[in-house]
Order: sequence, then structure tokens, then C-alpha cells
Amino acid sequence: MNYKGKAHKVGEHIDTDAIIPARFLVTSDAKKLGENCMSGLEPGWVKRVTPGDILVAGRNFGCGSSREHAPIAILGAGMPVVIGHSFARIFYRNAFNMGLLLMEVGDEADKINDGDTLEIDAATGRIRDLTNGVEIACPPLPPSMAAILAKGGLVGYVKERLAKA
Repeated sequence: MNYKGKAHKVGEHIDTDAIIPARFLVTSDAKKLGENCMSGLEPGWVKRVTPGDILVAGRNFGCGSSREHAPIAILGAGMPVVIGHSFARIFYRNAFNMGLLLMEVGDEADKINDGDTLEIDAATGRIRDLTNGVEIACPPLPPSMAAILAKGGLVGYVKERLAKA
């Protein structure tokens, strides 16, 4: 899985209500949720995003409630990857279940600037910042997690497994 896009940087302790405020939880449609992605942080934030862009977060991204709508909103906004210093545990699991790739890189996230162009090879765990030349390495995805992402999330993965049984 390779990705290339512009970095959209957000701060630390961004909770799920900032990612997708509760007033928008009247649907589970990814596109509709994506239209309001990060509106709890800044109304209209998502208008800067082009499909394929990459979210870059500080510490404890996705804290707060366990709503699955948060990773769906990020995907619906067109961002298939979040690079972060660290992630809240329930958000981490929900993201992979919904088909959103997370890459935890610790303090290396500080080396990426808002607007930088990033190139990601998830299979090797390599992140290249094409704007400033920085290369970041993180552990590659375990095959089990890569298989879930390849099917668009846990539901797609389980459906395929059941069909083969």
C-alpha cells in the first residue's frame, strides 16, 4: 500500500468530537461525515483537503468517545492515512476496523510540516517527506492488519473469510 499526498497537521489531544461533532452523527455515510471532518476543530477545515491527502497528528489523537464515526469521517474526507505521534487505544482499533491506516511515529511527527508532500510505503513502514527530505521509519504493518485494511476494514475482511469457509 503506497500513498502520496499533502500533509494536514493538527495538534495534540484532538478528540473524536473535534474530528466529527456529535450533531453530525445522524448518518454513517462516509461522504456526509467527511463533509464535516474536523469541523469541531475549525469549521470548514476539510475544504483544504484533496482526496489522497494525509492527516498528521500530535499526541493522543482520537481521544474521547469510542465513536466509529471519527475514522469514517476521516476516510470520507478523502484521507486514507493518519500519521501521528500517538493514538488513543479505542480510536486505533476503530480506525483499522473501518479501513483507516494509522502510522504511529512518536516525536518524528514533529519533523513534518503542514503542507509538506508525503510519500508512504505502508508495507515497509517508510514515510518520505518530499518537501524537506526527511525520512521516517516505523514498524511495517503486521500481515493481519494489512489484510484487514486491504479489504476496506474488518467487515469486508470477515465477509471474505466467511465466503471462503
